[in-house]
Amino acid sequence: MSETTTIRVDRSTHEELKRLARERRTTVAGAVARAVRLLRQERIGQDLARPLERAETDWLDADLG
Repeated sequence: MSETTTIRVDRSTHEELKRLARERRTTVAGAVARAVRLLRQERIGQDLARPLERAETDWLDADLG
């Protein structure tokens, strides 16, 4: 098992984490890890959805010949 630490959450969040973990047949730690991954993916999606900056479009439009 990897090294662990403790995080503090309010009781209602803890109960929700336990419920989510139970539904997904995983541990609370597994549910938290999944939530972190989904938040990271959400941030990546937001970054990809933003308009390109001028330097990015110039680079994409550059003549390769």
